[in-house]
Amino acid sequence: MKKIVLCILVVYPLLSFGQIGVKAGLNFSNVTNTSSISHSNRTGYNIGIFLAPKSKSIISSKTELILSKQGYNYLTNSVDGTADLLYIMLPTYLCINITRFFQIHIGAQMAYLINAKADSKTASGSTSPVSDAMQYYNRFDYGLGGGVEIHPFKGLLVGTRMNISLANLYKDAASGQVPSFASVNVKQNLFQIYTGWHFGKQPASSNKK
Repeated sequence: MKKIVLCILVVYPLLSFGQIGVKAGLNFSNVTNTSSISHSNRTGYNIGIFLAPKSKSIISSKTELILSKQGYNYLTNSVDGTADLLYIMLPTYLCINITRFFQIHIGAQMAYLINAKADSKTASGSTSPVSDAMQYYNRFDYGLGGGVEIHPFKGLLVGTRMNISLANLYKDAASGQVPSFASVNVKQNLFQIYTGWHFGKQPASSNKK
């Protein structure tokens, strides 16, 4: 009973603030600006919560807290392998409410790397993990994003989004030997599809048909 009361005390003020919700989906990530490696998409996941304050105009906003698994596959002249990255992301978006069923999102995101794993496979077929892969990555990432979201039924939402990183993925490792894929000019691209459920009212202007 105490847990139920505590949940009500926490959730009710948030609902009065606007919308809260949960979301989850798939990531399709890759890297750009690569000059010495071939690369391909890697599939991951995104899961998190969001908060949207009340708005009485066609413009509203949304802030999210997302756990995002991304990375890429790579191929050089001598090895191929995978890189898996786990981020906590904090995207903030300006939402344009076309109708109560459709939104356009434009904004930015920050992210913090909490785990990194990479491996390499030689031509002979032997696979080995990259030792202490986290040392090669920049922990902080930032970039721009945009997408669309539809609200087809009650609290249900479905959306797509593209995030373009503006930060280098790897540190400048001029001193010491680094893996062949750790190019300092590599940046990330991330395409997401997701679904979720929101609690609370839609922005006032978007309630109109």
